[in-house]
Amino acid sequence: MKKRDTIIYYVSTSLFSVMLVAGATAYFAMYEMTSDMFISLGVPTEIIYPLAIAKLVGVAALWVIDNKFIKTAAYLGFAVDLTLAIIAHIIAGDGGAFGPITPLVLLATSYFMYLKKSRLA
Repeated sequence: MKKRDTIIYYVSTSLFSVMLVAGATAYFAMYEMTSDMFISLGVPTEIIYPLAIAKLVGVAALWVIDNKFIKTAAYLGFAVDLTLAIIAHIIAGDGGAFGPITPLVLLATSYFMYLKKSRLA
C-alpha cells in the first residue's frame, strides 16, 4: 500500500471514528435531546442506548480487531445505520439527511482503503 493510501485510510477512519464516538457520547450525555430527535424521526427511543453501545463497539472493532469478518461486519453495520438515518430524515422532511452523508462518505473511503490494504497483506 502506498504511503498516500495509508494516510487516506488513517485520516478517513480517524475522522469517521471521531464523528461516531461523539455521536454515541451525545446519545448518553444528551438523552432528552436525542430522544426528541428520534421521536421526530419516528424511531423508537428504546434503541438509543443499544445504538450508542453498538457504535462504540463498532469503532473499537475497526481499530482493535484484526479479523477481516468482524471488521467487514462493522463496516456493514455502520453503512446500514447511516443509510437508514438518511432515509429517516428524508421521510421526516426535516432537512437533516445531509448530516449522515459525511460520515457515510468517510466510511466508504475508509472501507475501500481497508480493502486495498488487506489485499496487499
